[in-house]
Amino acid sequence: MKLIIQISCYNEEKTLPATLKALPGKLDGIDEIEVLIINDGSTDKTSKVAEKNGAHHIINFKKNQGLARAFMAGINACLKFGADIIVNTDADNQYNAKDIPKLIRPILEGKADMVIGSRPISRIKHFSLMKKIMQKVGSWLVRKVSRTSILDAPSGFRAINRNSALKLNVFNTFTYTHETIIQAGLKNMAVISVPVKVNKPKRPSRLYKSIPSYIARSLIAILRMVVVYRPFRFFLSLGLIFLFAGFLFAARYLYFMLTSGGTGHVQSVVLAGVLIGIGFQIILVAFIADLLGVNRKLLEEIQYRLRKLEIHKQSKEKDTGCDTEMFSDF
Repeated sequence: MKLIIQISCYNEEKTLPATLKALPGKLDGIDEIEVLIINDGSTDKTSKVAEKNGAHHIINFKKNQGLARAFMAGINACLKFGADIIVNTDADNQYNAKDIPKLIRPILEGKADMVIGSRPISRIKHFSLMKKIMQKVGSWLVRKVSRTSILDAPSGFRAINRNSALKLNVFNTFTYTHETIIQAGLKNMAVISVPVKVNKPKRPSRLYKSIPSYIARSLIAILRMVVVYRPFRFFLSLGLIFLFAGFLFAARYLYFMLTSGGTGHVQSVVLAGVLIGIGFQIILVAFIADLLGVNRKLLEEIQYRLRKLEIHKQSKEKDTGCDTEMFSDF
């Protein structure tokens, strides 16, 4: 059983040594532990520091690509390097590495496909009240959309098994946290939370410049996932809202027509016609979107099978001593 711990980095030469030092060298149920660094276009000595401090693999982006792309590059690399379990953590040593055994245990026991480390949000002193509320509300929304019981959706401290990692895609360029949980939940993966501890912050968060900006971008990402993975329900619900509004205005006109002849209320008829027309068009879009959703599922299945074949082929080449280049600078 091979575990690879992946860490995305952007100018982390100061915090990375402590993060790498805290990682476990041995774990029960794990035969091999490796560390993968995704150097996301850093302008400092992050790559050299990673190499000096024992990182087994380093992916170098020539330009900063963002957290979401770095995460997926790491997932793909871990799969190609033969990971059975992938643990994702942050380079700033925010998460307590001693909790990694708790993250991987449900996967080793066959109880989960993905495990999210749940931070004690209400007890974290350096989180403002607004940030705590934002985390709680955001996690609640992700739970509702993904049909999971995840308590801390923005947490980047997570573990995932090989088969589930093969099925993941990240479309958003902002962050992967919400999107991967929603995908996992709607793809019927077993996703659970385990409580984890956090360390004192070494630096302010770089993910967002302001709370309103983070909320807006997170809501857009969640809405996008709803449209992608539940298109029929989304567009049908939207279409029915317009239809209902249209019928209300039509009923209003009928009421005035029966009671006072309808004089002066022609605008209700016009508005009713417009709303009902829009409603029917959106419902037609729902059926088209549903067909596209079926096509997406087929493409995802093909992608999953191709990834499995690629990894199986690389594994065979490794066993026979063939050396193939897996990565170059991005």
